[in-house]
Amino acid sequence: MPMRRITLILSMLLMVAVSCRPGSDYVLISGPAQGGVYSVKLRAGKMAGQGRMGENQLQELKAGIDSVLQAVDHSVSGYNPGSVLSRFNAGERVASDTVIREMYRLSRESWKETGGAVDVAAGALFDIWGFGFTHDSLPSDDRVSEVLEDCGMKILPETFDEVEAMETKRPKLNFNCIAQGYSCDLVADYLHSKGIHDMLINVGGEIFCEGVNPSGQPWCIGIDKPFDGNNESGAVLQGLYRVGGEPRGVVTSGNYRKFYVRDGRKYSHTIDPRSGYPVSHSLLCATVVAPDATRADALATYCMVVGLEEASNFILADDSLEACLVYDEDGVMRAWTSPGFVLEEQ
Repeated sequence: MPMRRITLILSMLLMVAVSCRPGSDYVLISGPAQGGVYSVKLRAGKMAGQGRMGENQLQELKAGIDSVLQAVDHSVSGYNPGSVLSRFNAGERVASDTVIREMYRLSRESWKETGGAVDVAAGALFDIWGFGFTHDSLPSDDRVSEVLEDCGMKILPETFDEVEAMETKRPKLNFNCIAQGYSCDLVADYLHSKGIHDMLINVGGEIFCEGVNPSGQPWCIGIDKPFDGNNESGAVLQGLYRVGGEPRGVVTSGNYRKFYVRDGRKYSHTIDPRSGYPVSHSLLCATVVAPDATRADALATYCMVVGLEEASNFILADDSLEACLVYDEDGVMRAWTSPGFVLEEQ
């Protein structure tokens, strides 16, 4: 089927489940987003100041969600050649918008919090290793040193508007480490404005959830087992995590889906922006639970950069965070969990 027809069908997709059982007022809304798909399961009930949702209101709700996600795509997608980010990275002078200014601010906070381990201004490093917006791979040590010197938050000012005003060459930006988490949070804000508080939002695998599921229980999220070749989410699980009713972002980052092998050595997509090289440690994947999906997204990346010991210490030092860190110990897969992260068997 031609891609345009597939996109059209997906963009029109609205699935509504109705029954007489408890929880029958839950609906599922889905569509394309950021090169993949999104899904939102929510308790429709009543919109703020209105009666029970009808089909027109549900269509309106879907249009609102699509509009939020399109705004993110038009602003910070590195795969959309017309986005503000793509034009910025091409050296154009751009008129910044609210999304890119806010994502830059949040990214700079993450850079400071993680001691430079999460750095959206290190996009050129991902490019030369083949995990960014180009198809390069295996750069020389000299090339890594050259790129490392000319990129990173360390050479940028506090705000995006100040970056845009720079007269010197500006490093490329790549917001992939928080873009989908941030998108989840924006959709949640939109749904809150409509009086909705029972929801599970999934944008490309990054999750925000709040309230309860159709059974009246906390949302239950599957944690994929991180072995090479497990490319289908939910196919083989490490376990299940049941979230409380409070708003939470739940994001997993790992090295078992995006990598390549050269001369018998595995090169993962997790690049340490401080050294310029792909990481090499025992941590296979990190699932982080935080009060919002943006921070969970950034800190899942942080954990994968720094490895098991530093990541576990960081999580334990912050009462607002929970995590499950799956690592390799002499060929055996093991899981470290924080005190509040109960990993249930499937």
